Amino acid sequence: MAEGRFRQRWLVALFGSVCLAASAWGLPGWAASALAAWRITADGLLELRTSPYANLSASFDPGDGVQGPRLWIDLPGTPSRPRTLQAGGPLRQVRVGTPEPGVTRLVLEFQPGVQLDPAQLKLMGVDKDSWKLQLPPQLGRYLALGEGSLVRPDPVVAAPSEGFGAPSGPAAPRQPLRPLRPADLPSVARGRFRVVIDPGHGGPDPGAIGIGSTQEKDVVLEISQQVAELLRGRGVDVLLTRTGDIDVDLPPRAQLANGSGADVFVSIHANALSMSRPDVNGLETFYFQSQQGRSLAAAIHNSIMGTVRREDRGVREARFYVIRATRMPSSLVEVGFLTGADDAPDLMDPAHRRQLALAISAGILDYLRLAG
Repeated sequence: MAEGRFRQRWLVALFGSVCLAASAWGLPGWAASALAAWRITADGLLELRTSPYANLSASFDPGDGVQGPRLWIDLPGTPSRPRTLQAGGPLRQVRVGTPEPGVTRLVLEFQPGVQLDPAQLKLMGVDKDSWKLQLPPQLGRYLALGEGSLVRPDPVVAAPSEGFGAPSGPAAPRQPLRPLRPADLPSVARGRFRVVIDPGHGGPDPGAIGIGSTQEKDVVLEISQQVAELLRGRGVDVLLTRTGDIDVDLPPRAQLANGSGADVFVSIHANALSMSRPDVNGLETFYFQSQQGRSLAAAIHNSIMGTVRREDRGVREARFYVIRATRMPSSLVEVGFLTGADDAPDLMDPAHRRQLALAISAGILDYLRLAG
């Protein structure tokens, strides 16, 4: 799962029925914004409803003694109007605004003097349009407030009972559509290209945790190391943002890429939702703004879709830090859902991970061959 960290770390996947304080607004008129509704309960639970599969990024500032700590969440789309709500308890204000066109920012500003540990703040999505974040309850009671309704207008209808809940055991991995071998990889001019491969998460940050307690950090490191080996075999210079189970923050990953003269940056992740949603599976690949980034993402996405069996969740623009902050064509690929009944057994299978590595390598080489 792609990181949406506070400056140090976030882990980016709803519940609560505390009544909200009365608000002057009904459902907000935010047609262009992915933020449909939000609320904070008296116990400090922040809940969001967004447009389906919205891409969220989160940031944190510790404050300076005069201004309290702030955390904010950015979503696609522009809110119809900026506004500030006075909060209470540990929170001073909640603001909704637009730091730049096409972005909605929800800001939670705490009272001066409040101390927060960003490593304990986890924004989690457990459904296609629902998120939660537990604010520190030890700070005291919060003033319950919010805007809009958290009840989605098109509720998900439960599948038959055998399709929900944690599976009793992983299904057998599926055979690839078109098995690849290293000899099948496209050729490029040797010694001409440099690529940075970014295995997501690491160290104390496991990323997504799926069926069988499989950890994202382990799956993506193995795939990334194989991609590096395969690309080097084609004469490509490859750098990895991490080569072992260590924690690397987001800015150093982008700084390594920007300082290396790389032609391409690819961040590799695996997705997850709640264990109660094994019906959600699929491949999704992201880029940020540039047409070259979109071409890179499409090349990787199409290569994977032609090699392994995946639900196609598409190539989409997103604001993940590592693809926003890197200056070369960049892409972030979510290779499947560790909580998905279809994807999880595949991602636990070394042979399938090998096919993913081959497919990602083929997509990168295809892009380099055409772009160079």
